[in-house]
Amino acid sequence: MSGKLLRSAAVFSSMTFLSRLSGLVRDQVYAHVFGASAMMDAFFVAFRIPNFMRRLSAEGSFSMAFVPVLAEYKTTRSADEVKALVDRVAGTLAAALLVLTAIVILLAGPIARLIAPNFDDVQMAILTDLLRITFPYALFISLASLAGAILNSYQRFAIPALSPILLNVAMISAALAAKGWFDSSVMVLGWGVFIAGVLQLGFQLPSLFRLGLLPRPRLDVAHAGVRRIMTLMVPTLFGSSVAQFNLLLNTWVATLLISGSVSWLYYSDRLLEFPLGMFGVAIGTVILPHLSSRHAETDPEGYSKGLDWGFRLCLLIGLPACAGLILCAQPLLATLFQYGRFGATDVQMASWSLMTQSIAVPAFLLVKVLAPAFYSRQDTRTPVRAAVVAVLTNALCTVLFFAAMLYGTEPGRQALLASGGNLRLALGEVQGAHALLALAIAIAGWVNALQLAWLLRKAGVYRRQPGWARFLRQIVLATVAMVLVVLAFRFVWVDWTPWAWWERGWRLAVMVGAGGGLYAGLLYLQGVRPRDLRGH
Repeated sequence: MSGKLLRSAAVFSSMTFLSRLSGLVRDQVYAHVFGASAMMDAFFVAFRIPNFMRRLSAEGSFSMAFVPVLAEYKTTRSADEVKALVDRVAGTLAAALLVLTAIVILLAGPIARLIAPNFDDVQMAILTDLLRITFPYALFISLASLAGAILNSYQRFAIPALSPILLNVAMISAALAAKGWFDSSVMVLGWGVFIAGVLQLGFQLPSLFRLGLLPRPRLDVAHAGVRRIMTLMVPTLFGSSVAQFNLLLNTWVATLLISGSVSWLYYSDRLLEFPLGMFGVAIGTVILPHLSSRHAETDPEGYSKGLDWGFRLCLLIGLPACAGLILCAQPLLATLFQYGRFGATDVQMASWSLMTQSIAVPAFLLVKVLAPAFYSRQDTRTPVRAAVVAVLTNALCTVLFFAAMLYGTEPGRQALLASGGNLRLALGEVQGAHALLALAIAIAGWVNALQLAWLLRKAGVYRRQPGWARFLRQIVLATVAMVLVVLAFRFVWVDWTPWAWWERGWRLAVMVGAGGGLYAGLLYLQGVRPRDLRGH
């Protein structure tokens, strides 16, 4: 492997960093212009549906099914056969998405009532219109994900990683237009989503043309490669995207809670996307083609070493990220988002959900390696068992947590009494209930990761490489030291919400810099070097 995976991950992560940075600016504009309002709740719910399709295609079932088959064709077939596969996959995918998009547009009203049953009439009308505008994004972004999967398979990682910047630029422009010209209407954000999908697809087509793989779409479900991808996709539609199903479930439940709950969950989730997007998606993206190639070339030793590299990198990043997000939740949210209509109460509410969901950051990262370990071998059924249990765990935890809140706490009992025993009304009166949703998805994330790890070990395809005991000792010691330093800063600087933006900014830079610098420094003093992460 000799560093190729690390270089590829570094390229993808650096490009993704630019994307996440522009996404942070986008969310700051959201918070300033719209705050955590009922109308923004409607937009976030509407965008969750096509964004869910993006996660399925870009990071989930489609890529997990398509990349291994494409790797096999590259290894064992001619260039003409590879091009024929690409043409027919593009045509079949486009046809299916066109039908799905038409159905959603026609049935937007009933779908809106299904996914947000507690919205009032005004919110419901906005949500219905937004669904019709935003859902075509699923068509464009899924085709863009096909283009990205092809480019990634040919080691062209930069362009696919940069394309999300176009979404952020389009959304920032739309939000600023809403502030200046449209009386802060969220409808213009829907059109921003639509335009972003077109831009993200068009951005990648020139690179495909230079590879000689610009698709000429052909609808051909009888093609052997298409049939195999479809067969692999059926279980991966669920198995590879358990976190997204959990998010959809939680979004549905969040619409029953206090107004603003959907927005608070969104802003906390956006901060989680920094470690998960920059590193987790990067690792998963570069490791899937690598593992698929090792499997196609019958190289079990290279396959096992690739997995070992991925596990180490996930823990190296995941443990400090988990601790840092929990300890710095309020400072981060106050510094980044407490402007305009996003107030101190919104910071407090969003920090609760950020702290609880951050517990599972290492698990979310590990799944980005564990799932490709199965999909690269074209085993799409095994992860489904883990996914089913994880989704059921999320639902069960949500029910148990809400029952404990309503019947076991004084605010919950008062809300029940005031609502005359109506559970739906009572849920909409208790502050902090959204944090229980975040905790449920965190527990489900760990259940998913631990099951996949156990099933992988049972399959016997991974052999642990030497040096794990020393490696774990090094990162645990460095993480504990980082936690103590950050705790000292938090003890001195308790409440960040009253300060001006520049006061929050320099304090956050000092605190994060000291903690991160100490973590990296202790790793270095213990002998960890960049070359140690290049592979074995």
